[in-house]
Amino acid sequence: MGHKQIAYKYQQVGNLNIFYRESGDPSKATIVLLHGFPTSSHMYRRLLLELSDEFHLIAPDYPGFGNSDFPSPDKFEYSFANISNTINQFLQNLNLAKYVFMIQDYGAPVGFRIATAHPERVRGFIVQNGNAYEEGLSDGFADSRRFWQNRTPETEKPMRALFGLESIRWQYTFGARNPENISPDTWDLDHAKISRPGNHEAQLDLLHDYQTNIKLYPEWQQYLRDNQPPMLITWGRNDPFFPEPGAKAYLNDVKNAEYYSYDTGHFALEEDGLDISNKIRGFMQRLPAER
Repeated sequence: MGHKQIAYKYQQVGNLNIFYRESGDPSKATIVLLHGFPTSSHMYRRLLLELSDEFHLIAPDYPGFGNSDFPSPDKFEYSFANISNTINQFLQNLNLAKYVFMIQDYGAPVGFRIATAHPERVRGFIVQNGNAYEEGLSDGFADSRRFWQNRTPETEKPMRALFGLESIRWQYTFGARNPENISPDTWDLDHAKISRPGNHEAQLDLLHDYQTNIKLYPEWQQYLRDNQPPMLITWGRNDPFFPEPGAKAYLNDVKNAEYYSYDTGHFALEEDGLDISNKIRGFMQRLPAER
């Protein structure tokens, strides 16, 4: 077990300062960890330590999230296409030629956009409650669908409710075996970041743009069928947003996907991080050598 340390860095991408956490030896195989909503690279804090002895890990914060710059929504378009372009440019700036993506929640649309544009760079996927299939959207998306069809103050209301402290706490604790094992620092930090003046507007734009991801599902599924990337799926099966059918749908398209289901919620790493870390280690060790 080598020296375990996380570095906290910034990388200039256009006129934005993108914050990221980095651990491990850059000469080793790289895992790029893409976070979900409403959190940041903070969700990967333990994995970055646990896997740093054997791999190189990079976890960026998207614009408007975590410690990255938060440009106002009238200066920066909060869309998944735009965020994916920013993160793609970030990876290019770091000269990362090949990597495995770990994708959770919002990380899925960001990762799949980059992978479909640059399939030669992506060695594989670690998928955790990150969706690419219609059957993976629960009834929990009913309010979202109304909002997508017609954005009004009325349809925005249930979306804005997602930004409250109780709602964020619920996202961490719902479906957890033992909520007492989940640190309140997680939801306190997310809530503090999302409560910055103007951030609700940025997040609403992004939630409204989520519908563009669903339109791309067929393209992402085709990419998976054509490229057959090595895939490890570690899914919290009590997720109120992304139920298990979304995890199992990958198995129809990716022949050798490894699938593990966990009795926990949306943020599976909080309760099952150690086991998932071991699964990732094994998966990375079995990857075909870089060509």
